[in-house]
Amino acid sequence: MDEAAPLLLFDSGLGGLTVLEEVRHQLPRAPVIYAADNGGLPYGTKTEAEVAARVCGLLGRMSERFRPRLICIACNTASTIALGMVRDVLAVPVVGTVPAIKPAAEQTRSGVIGLLGTAATIRQPYVDRLEAEFAGDKVLLRHGAGELVGAAEAKLRGQPVDPEVIARAVAGLRDQPGGGMIDTVVLACTHFPLLADELGHAFGPDVALVHGAAGIARRIAHLTRGQPFRRAAPDLALFTRAEEGLDLARPALQRYGLERVEVL
Repeated sequence: MDEAAPLLLFDSGLGGLTVLEEVRHQLPRAPVIYAADNGGLPYGTKTEAEVAARVCGLLGRMSERFRPRLICIACNTASTIALGMVRDVLAVPVVGTVPAIKPAAEQTRSGVIGLLGTAATIRQPYVDRLEAEFAGDKVLLRHGAGELVGAAEAKLRGQPVDPEVIARAVAGLRDQPGGGMIDTVVLACTHFPLLADELGHAFGPDVALVHGAAGIARRIAHLTRGQPFRRAAPDLALFTRAEEGLDLARPALQRYGLERVEVL
């Protein structure tokens, strides 16, 4: 194992920074490449075939170029669609992102759980299986809140969050039959924890927001246990398309320890 071999965290945009934050806590010495497919953003409105082809192709190219020790697909939509395919074609450990339905089911008191994700995520059979396995005796209400992805991206770039976007996401759950009893909400998109303050205020203090970033980081730490780490260069943020907004994102990237920015 090359001590400088990086962890490669991949997302459609900047939402996976919420996973990177937890990885930093678990593995502060680990070199990291954070890859954002801003050229394909958003994934939630794409077909399953489009997402699978794009994710497999990009991760194949990045694996050849950067030789990571481990890949984390820090994107719920990409994971629920393409995780198995990526594992089949790449000879490197691949960790996916799973909607935190299990901890939400353990935590809820009312028995009614909300799930906010992209339209592509909430319709996946994988989510159906998680619900059946871990929340079969609960009520799980789902809502596709793809607008939150753009709101989270804007917030990271220092732009204001439109309160109407937050209100529509909350109403999408609350207005469903039984929605008034929701006491736990699964943030099933890595972008959404970036809006935890706004969502928490809108849902109110009696609703807990749950996401899986800490669990993903623990899994990465487990799979790399005992491996040596050496940071040969400052950690890299890699994008698939040049755009003006990248300059606005630099301060946020630096807060997450990503000192370099490149375009693939």
